[in-house]
Amino acid sequence: MTALPANRDESRAEEAAMKATNAPVLTPLPSPEPPSGLGRLPLGRWFLLIGMLALLAFGMTAGFTVRALEDARHARDTLVDVVDPAAMHTLEMATALQTQEGAIRGYGITNEQTYLQSYLDGLAEERRAAGQIRDLLPRLPDRTDIEAGLKRLTAAADAWRVAYAEKVRADVPTKGSGAVNRDTGRVNIAKFAEVRAALAAQQRTLGRLHADGRTALENGWQTFYVTMGAMAIVLLITAIVFTLVIRYAVLRPVSMLATQVREVAGGDFERPLGVDRPAELSELSGRVDAMRHRLLDEWRRSAYTQQALADQAAELRRSNGELEQFAYVASHDLQEPLRKVASFTQMLEQRYAAQLDERAKTYIAYAVDGAKRMQLLINDLLDFSRVGRITSEREPLNAEIPLTAALENLAVQIEDSEAVVTHDEMPVVLGSRVLLTQLFQNLIGNALKFRTTDPPRIHISVKAAENGQWEFACTDNGIGIEPKYADRIFLIFQRLHPRDVYPGTGIGLALCRKIVEYHGGVIWLGEHIDEPGTTFRFTLEGAAQ
Repeated sequence: MTALPANRDESRAEEAAMKATNAPVLTPLPSPEPPSGLGRLPLGRWFLLIGMLALLAFGMTAGFTVRALEDARHARDTLVDVVDPAAMHTLEMATALQTQEGAIRGYGITNEQTYLQSYLDGLAEERRAAGQIRDLLPRLPDRTDIEAGLKRLTAAADAWRVAYAEKVRADVPTKGSGAVNRDTGRVNIAKFAEVRAALAAQQRTLGRLHADGRTALENGWQTFYVTMGAMAIVLLITAIVFTLVIRYAVLRPVSMLATQVREVAGGDFERPLGVDRPAELSELSGRVDAMRHRLLDEWRRSAYTQQALADQAAELRRSNGELEQFAYVASHDLQEPLRKVASFTQMLEQRYAAQLDERAKTYIAYAVDGAKRMQLLINDLLDFSRVGRITSEREPLNAEIPLTAALENLAVQIEDSEAVVTHDEMPVVLGSRVLLTQLFQNLIGNALKFRTTDPPRIHISVKAAENGQWEFACTDNGIGIEPKYADRIFLIFQRLHPRDVYPGTGIGLALCRKIVEYHGGVIWLGEHIDEPGTTFRFTLEGAAQ
C-alpha cells in the first residue's frame, strides 16, 4: 500500500523534478503474491471448515445418542409394560389352575358347595388372566412362541377340565362323594401334569424374553454411555484443533510479523516483512513491506534533496532579509520624502496663499491629503507584514488584558460617539498581547466608525468551542454588512464604501484575519438577524489558567 501522487500530472511533475536533481525515480511496487497451500485460506475459512467438521461429528454422535436412548426406552417399556405383566398373568393362571384342581378335588370328596364355588372362581380368574395375556400379545417381541404356549396351556387346561373337573362336577350331585375314585384320580394326575408342563414351558419362554429385555436395556444404556463419552472426546478434540489452528494460523504469524516490525522499527530497515498465513495477514504483511520499501526509497531519495532544501533555506533567509530591508526603507526612507512633500506643500500654501486661486488651493489640499494617505498606507502595510514575524511569542494570557488596552486606546472615540462597550468574562488564551490588542482595537474601531445615528452599542461575548478553543463575537448596532460581501471584506485594500464617507485604508479586517490565523484560529462574518448591525466571530486557542 504505497503512497502515490494525487493525480497523473503531479506524478509526472514529481518524476521530472527527481530527474532534474538526479534523484532515483520511484516506481509503484506490485501487489504481494497471494499465499499458496493452506495459507491461501482466509482465517474465516479456517474456522468455518473446522466448525463444519465439528458440527458433523457432533451431529453423528448426537444421532447415535438419541438412537441409544430410544433403544433403551423401548427395551425398558417392553420389559416393564409387556414381558413382566405377561409373566405375572401367567403366574395368576398357574395359581388359578392350582385353585381349580384343589377345589374340584375337594368338591368330589366332600360334596360341599364352597369347593365348587372356589373352582368356579379359579376358572374365572384363569380366563381373566388369559384374556390379559392375549391383550399383551401384539406388544410382545416374540409373539409367536408366547401365543403358541398360551394356546397349549389353555388346551391342556380345557382337556383337564373335560376329562376330570367337569366330569366330577356333573357326577357329584347324583353319585355323591363316591364320584371320585382311584380311576378319576389317575386321570386327574395325568391331565394336570400336562397342564403343569404347558405352564412350565410358557414360564420358560417368558423368562427368556425377560432376560432378553434386560440384556437389550443394558446394551442401550451402555451404548448411551459410549456415545456420551464419544461426544466428550469430540468436544475435546475440537477444542484442541481450534487451539492448534489459532496458534498455527493466528498467534504464530502475528508473533512473527510483530518481531519483524519491531526489528524494522529498531532501525533494521533492510529487514523484509512477510508471513505466509493466513491470507489476511499475508496480504497485510505484503502491504506493510511495500510501505517499508517506499519509505526506504523515500529516505534514500532524501539524500539527493538535502542540498536543494539547504538552498531553499538560504533563499528564504535572503528573501526575509530583503523583506526586513524593505520594511526599514518603507518606515524611514519612503516616509521621509512623503513628510517633506506634505510639509513643503503646506508651507507653499501658507506663504503664497495670496497669490493662489481656489483651484490651486484645492490641488494643494489634494496633494497633502494624498501624501498623508500614502503615509497611512505604508504604516498599515508595515503592521500587516509584521504579524507573525516581528512579534513576541504566544503565551497564556487573559483576553481581558488586551481588550482593556484596546478600549483605552479608543477612549476618545468611545467618548465622542457616546458608545457603550460591554463584554463577557474573558478566558485565558494562548496569544500575543500586542497582536490581540490590535485585533480588539480594529474590530471595536470598525464598530465605532460604521455606526448609525444612534449611539453605538458594542458587546464582546465568548463561549467554549471545540478542540479546546474559545469562540469570540464582536456585535454592534451599526449599519451592517450584506452577507454577499462576507469573503470580500477580509481581503486587503477592499472597501465597501467611498473614502469620503468612511475614511480608512481597507486593511483593518485583513489585518484581523492575519492576526487570528497566526493564533491558529479563524474569523468570519456571523449572522445578525434580530436587529440591524454586524457580528464578527473568531476563535482563539485556549490555555490552562
